[in-house]
Amino acid sequence: MKLSIFPVAALVVIWMSQGCVSTKKYKDLQANYDSLQSQKNELNKQFQTGQQGLAGTTSRVKSLEEQLAAERSNVTALQAALDKCLTSTGQGNVNISKLVDEINTSNKYIQHLVNTKNKSDSLNLVLTNNLTRSLSREEMGDVNVQVLKGVVYISLSDNMLYKSGSYEISDKAGATLSKIAKIITDYKDYDVLIEGNTDAVPITLPNIRNNWDLSALRASSVVQVLQKTYGVDPKRLTAGGRGEYNPIADNSTDAGKTKNRRTQIIITPKLDQFMDLIGKAPEQK
Repeated sequence: MKLSIFPVAALVVIWMSQGCVSTKKYKDLQANYDSLQSQKNELNKQFQTGQQGLAGTTSRVKSLEEQLAAERSNVTALQAALDKCLTSTGQGNVNISKLVDEINTSNKYIQHLVNTKNKSDSLNLVLTNNLTRSLSREEMGDVNVQVLKGVVYISLSDNMLYKSGSYEISDKAGATLSKIAKIITDYKDYDVLIEGNTDAVPITLPNIRNNWDLSALRASSVVQVLQKTYGVDPKRLTAGGRGEYNPIADNSTDAGKTKNRRTQIIITPKLDQFMDLIGKAPEQK
C-alpha cells in the first residue's frame, strides 16, 4: 500500500508557476505535504508489521492443522485397537464363562463327595455306638471297636473266639458273634471282610502248614458261623488270612503276641458304590 501525493505537489507547482502563491500559503502547503508524507511512512510501517504478523499467524495455523491431522490419525488407530480388544475380550469372556461353569460343576461334585463321606462316617459312628452299647462289660474286654478313615474295625481276641490251639469257634463266642451279626444285618449296604491274624510263633498242628493256613482257617470259621448260624448274606462276606505279617504289637513279648493273635471284622461301604461315586458326577439341576 503506497500513498500518492501527486495532486498536492502538482497544485503547488501550478500555483508557483502562475506567480500567485504567497509565501504564507506556500509554507502552509509545505507543512501539509510534510504531514502527509509522515502519515504515509507511518502507514507503510504498519502495513509491513501487519504483513509480518499475518505470515506468523499463517505458519501457526498450518502447524495446528498438522497437529490436528496427527491427532485424528491417533484417534483412528486407537479406535481400531479398541475394537480389536473388544472382539478379543468377547471371546475371552466366553472362555472365562465356560471355565467358571466347569469350576462350579467340579465344586458341586467335590461337595457331593464330601457329603457322601460325611454320611458314611456318620453311619459308621452310629454302627459303632450301636455295637458297643450292645456288648457287655466282659465282652468289651475281648472286643476292640475303632473307626479309621471311614471304616469300622471290630477286633476279636483269639482267646474269646477259638478253642485253644484250634480254628474252631468256641461256645462262649456265640453271644458276641450274634450281636455283631445283628449289626451287620441291619446295615445291609456294607460289605464285611473277616481277616485272621496270628503271632510270629510257628504253628505245629496237624494238617496246618503254617500261620497263613491258621489265619485263613480262623477267618473262614467266623464267616461260616455268621452265614449258617446268624443268617448273614454270604455275598457280603469275604474271608482272608494275613498270617503273622500284620502285627499291631511287638512279637518279642507275651503281651504283644496276645494282641497280634486276633480276628478283625472290617465293615465298609460296598466297593461298587465307591466306584459309581468316583466314575460319574452328580446330575446337574
